[in-house]
Amino acid sequence: MLKSFAACVVILLALGLPARAADSPKRGGILTFMIPADSPPSFDGHRENTFATIHAVAPFYSVLIRANPENPAVTTEFVCDVCTEMPTPADGGKTYTFQIRDDIRFQDGTSMTAYDVAASWNKIINPPEGVISVRRGYYSMVDKVEAPDARTVTFRLKFATAAFLPALADPYAFIYKKEILDRDPRWYEKNIMGSGPFRFKEYQLGQSISGVRNPDYYRPGLPYLDGFVGLFADKQAVRVAAIRGDRAAIEFRGFPPATRDELVAALGDKITVQESDWNCGALITPNHEKKPFDDARVRRALTLAIDRWNGAAPMSRITVSRTVGGIVFPTSPLAATKAELQQLAGYWPDIDKSRAEAKRLLKEAGAEGLTFELLNRNVDQPYKFNGTWVIDEWSKVGIHATQRVLPTGPYDQALRGGDFAVAVDAECQNIVNPLLDGTKYLPHSVSDANYGNYEDPTEVDIYDRMLRETDFARQRDLMRQFERRVLDTEAHEMFLLWRYRIVPYRSYVKGWKISPSHYVNQDLATIWLDK
Repeated sequence: MLKSFAACVVILLALGLPARAADSPKRGGILTFMIPADSPPSFDGHRENTFATIHAVAPFYSVLIRANPENPAVTTEFVCDVCTEMPTPADGGKTYTFQIRDDIRFQDGTSMTAYDVAASWNKIINPPEGVISVRRGYYSMVDKVEAPDARTVTFRLKFATAAFLPALADPYAFIYKKEILDRDPRWYEKNIMGSGPFRFKEYQLGQSISGVRNPDYYRPGLPYLDGFVGLFADKQAVRVAAIRGDRAAIEFRGFPPATRDELVAALGDKITVQESDWNCGALITPNHEKKPFDDARVRRALTLAIDRWNGAAPMSRITVSRTVGGIVFPTSPLAATKAELQQLAGYWPDIDKSRAEAKRLLKEAGAEGLTFELLNRNVDQPYKFNGTWVIDEWSKVGIHATQRVLPTGPYDQALRGGDFAVAVDAECQNIVNPLLDGTKYLPHSVSDANYGNYEDPTEVDIYDRMLRETDFARQRDLMRQFERRVLDTEAHEMFLLWRYRIVPYRSYVKGWKISPSHYVNQDLATIWLDK
């Protein structure tokens, strides 16, 4: 009965049914929520791609456009944030001109202009030397961003592509103040000053971050909350106990099925559950600059040893991982079918044949009995579980690996600095946009989000042709070529499983709607407390 109640809530939300009179938003209160990390590596959304940053600081910032917060599950529906209306593209789809609102103020009281918007986007697309922009590769279609006056921003593209608007709706694309960027483009790594629904109050390293309602917020009546407190806790048991004991109301990232069942059984109708397929997958990234992982035979052996088809079900019972798939979100029309996947290394239906080939390749490469350290992140779900799983799978072909588990900041630093042999990695995107989600797999010289330390002009050429292709059938064929190159022929990356998002939370939390991404719809502006 309790599970049925939760399921009904999910269905009602998915259908977008009108709220009952009793569900009219109430103003006031402090939302306390859990952030499943020890701390964010930095506060700069342009630099980071972790939930630890976006859950902590998204409430402080505005963006140009965003997924519709009233319907975030439909990730092809975009609305203005700091612009006045969604533009009609000109010049055959190569020019997008946005008018910027004139009533937006930064936390320091100064007005936001189009110059701030253009400067922020230029930092994302063309970062200064020494400045990291992990989504730089999303914007290879952009030629220039201009602000001809204080209220107008124009994006001029090199070529028309349907991938552009979804890329523009990236929730990490915070609008920063041009004056600060001109003075120090890295200032936002350690400081917070935006124009979002909340103003920054306090940050306690490794403990919490808090904000208070922005009285100058440009959207009338929002936010409903007086403020929020985000509590950092990398241990799942701590987060679950906090929600169960009502010391926190929600964790926005997601829990495994057993935790959902535990909370619902213990708290009944005091808990509501929303669930969704999750545009987030687990990867294994080998460092091509470390021997013997510079050898494609060794990399292929690693992926051939992993039994995804028989591992998915037991993993889904204890983790947030569930679906076997390739590099495209499984519900997308561009995704590989099961038959197509089974042609790729690591997805063969006969695991004995696959592991025999892995052993043969290791012997041929002189890597029998291979021993190495697997870099991992100090987050239980699903990082530690994935690490334990693949180490056990590799042992079946004579590979001996141990885990080196680091907190989020040092883990990210090790990835970016190449201080690892093989790493548990993640491919978590926001707006479902398969053409641009593929940038994770491009060489680091093209995409800062890739840590494999390799160059592959053939792969880049396939991707560039796919991005420009307007015929769906040809585009899908190019995606299959790209996927085979990345996962099989070169085994640059090893995709494990796609996740399934389960968010149980205190029923007095209202106004939040789940999406396929734990990055989207996180500014907290529409959340209210029914208590």
